[in-house]
Amino acid sequence: MANSNALEHLLKTEAQASALVNDAQAEADRRILDNEEKNRADYEERYKNEFDKRKKLLDNEKVKINELYQKELDNYKDEISRIVVNNEKFSVLMNNLIDR
Repeated sequence: MANSNALEHLLKTEAQASALVNDAQAEADRRILDNEEKNRADYEERYKNEFDKRKKLLDNEKVKINELYQKELDNYKDEISRIVVNNEKFSVLMNNLIDR
């Protein structure tokens, strides 16, 4: 009977140990999942912030470039508009070139 009690005690102890291991594994899995979700949320937030920051920088650079382009285009148009075209001299030059 002592052997039977000892064997029953060992089986109960093994069952308790197995239950503890299963509980510990379930807790570890839960913690890992929680940590993954937290890390994923943190990553997505940081990614979104960095994306927004860089998009804003890009948009600002586009505005600066467009302003510079428009300024240079306006200056070029202004320079061209100030050029005086002497049609009479141009006609004379063309006629001289063609007659040669």
